[in-house]
Amino acid sequence: MSSPLLQSILSNTWAVFLIVVFFNGTIFVHELGHFLAARRRGVRVERFSIGFGPKIFGWRGKDGVEYRLSWLPLGGYVLLPQLADLRAIEGESEMTAETLPPVGYWTKMLVFVAGATCNMIFAFLLACVVWLVGQPIISDFNTTKIGLVMPTITLPDNREVPSPASQAGLKPGDVVRAIDGIKVADWGELQETLYASAGRADDGRRKAVFTIDRAGQILELPVYPLLVGSERTRFVGIAPAEDLIVGPVKPGLLGEKIGLRPGDQILAYDSVPLLSRDSFVEYLKANRARSIGLTVQRGTARVALEIPPRPALTDFADLGLLWRRNVLVLHPDPLRQLRDDFDPTIRVLMGLFNPHSDVRVSQLSGPVGIFTVFYLTAQNDVRLVLWFTILLNVNLAVVNLLPIPVFDGGQMLFATISRLRKRSLPADFIMTTQSVFVVLIISFFFYVTFFDVRRIRRDAPVNPAPPPAQKAAPAAP
Repeated sequence: MSSPLLQSILSNTWAVFLIVVFFNGTIFVHELGHFLAARRRGVRVERFSIGFGPKIFGWRGKDGVEYRLSWLPLGGYVLLPQLADLRAIEGESEMTAETLPPVGYWTKMLVFVAGATCNMIFAFLLACVVWLVGQPIISDFNTTKIGLVMPTITLPDNREVPSPASQAGLKPGDVVRAIDGIKVADWGELQETLYASAGRADDGRRKAVFTIDRAGQILELPVYPLLVGSERTRFVGIAPAEDLIVGPVKPGLLGEKIGLRPGDQILAYDSVPLLSRDSFVEYLKANRARSIGLTVQRGTARVALEIPPRPALTDFADLGLLWRRNVLVLHPDPLRQLRDDFDPTIRVLMGLFNPHSDVRVSQLSGPVGIFTVFYLTAQNDVRLVLWFTILLNVNLAVVNLLPIPVFDGGQMLFATISRLRKRSLPADFIMTTQSVFVVLIISFFFYVTFFDVRRIRRDAPVNPAPPPAQKAAPAAP
């Protein structure tokens, strides 16, 4: 067996293993929370299942609980007939609430909230691991400094228009401190905050107020985003400041002749700070007839080099260089990691219900999208798998506490309404409501899966791996 083929098999096997461990681990932890709380409070537990539908295999423990692995890997459940009638998705129960002792209100609330609580505990423990081992992040995404202001952008109808950023007066070198009053600490947060923003001007145009630091002066600039791309998300036409690190240098070409070496970082050209490779290339093209001075960081020393006149040079690659992205290893504290996942999750969910927002259900990720990100991160660095698992657990905790029938939050809502009414809700009403929402949720899964598959088909050749600084949209429940 050839070495590349063996390497590919091993890599894919490793990726699948990590998906099984961390995705199913997330589901297991959630259901374990319900299971432990129910047993602690004396609630009858009939079944503990990872997955829905017919079982693949299972056994009945000495405690009388049926443990099983089921065919549909879209979640899991603990069958608690005293608490909720969920036969539509969990299957028939041997007992019903009428044949078992009643359960108190606070016991119900504790059992239902225990799943999300365990997800948050699991996320915190993983965040502690990331704090110790580090989180790899591309340096471009560890900044809010603007490296490039695009003069124009292309709209979905292929019209080229002036970019909102250029019209608003944003400049390379500006540091974005906040958007609409929400502080941003890195480029991922900047993108997420703009994506979920819902500001509108008096004339109905989309609006976002950028708070920027320009050479120590704090300015607030109104920017009017436009929708771009197949996802039609808010965009203003800026890119982050880049660290231009020299990769392999081709022998005999101009880059080697002027003294550039692998690992050099080009800081400036003709005393202009290098913030964007595109800007540097345009400068090279516009000044081919004269020499250009370079300031290079080489280890702890700064070196001055000179590019001679080069009439034939048309691109950065003509220097005989490849560039590589600078990857940093950060050690964010665990609470900050949870906050950085929790805040955008809430903003995106709020955006779904805000009529002024451009967040749409089709932009969320379902199981296919989740598996894809797991696979891509596993192909790169196991620390990215930990990062994404933390995000997934926070998403799952938040989404499951939404007051939607079938979810834990919906069961808590039913229990609270019954307590306020001082009598139980009609069983037929609960059963009908949950059956309707089961159909809606299944339809929702098919809907987001269609867009997940479309994104994979569209992006796979272009983006083989997700930038480690970017957060995913909240997972479909």
